[in-house]
Amino acid sequence: MAKRFSLREFQQNVLNRIQVQTSGGAVSRVSSLGLQIGGQNWLVKMEDVAEVLPMPALTPVPLTKSWFLGLANIRGNLYGICDLSAFSGMGDTPRGQSNRVLLLAGKFAFNAGLLVSRVVGLRDSSAWVSTMRGMEECLLDEKGQVWHLLDLPMLVQHNDFLQIGR
Repeated sequence: MAKRFSLREFQQNVLNRIQVQTSGGAVSRVSSLGLQIGGQNWLVKMEDVAEVLPMPALTPVPLTKSWFLGLANIRGNLYGICDLSAFSGMGDTPRGQSNRVLLLAGKFAFNAGLLVSRVVGLRDSSAWVSTMRGMEECLLDEKGQVWHLLDLPMLVQHNDFLQIGR
């Protein structure tokens, strides 16, 4: 039987080797994925995301909230897809080629996908400055841009997220 490997581990290994070559030996592990949701910059922990993919074909589900977009069949498994911007009260995500769906990691035992405006790539936020915006902790990058932290473990426990019916 062929040896199985983790795509995430492979990608992280390649990224680490590139960073070692460009930094002269010291490596910092990139553990955040940058996203745009509702016109804002967000960070999500890589270990909370199983996969990022283009918007799949959806089957609408009647009598659900407007932010619940429907069900998607992804390699034989059904996933409920929600518009994260609409759920958060920031308006519907404009549909386009840059839209992506984040599939939640298996550790959540929750077949859900989150529609985001676009993925902006891996980010090393270890040197970024932490700041409070109201009741929310945010990070400021080197350019002074604000990055919000997306807490997926809290999201999947949120009562409103769990109740998709009208």
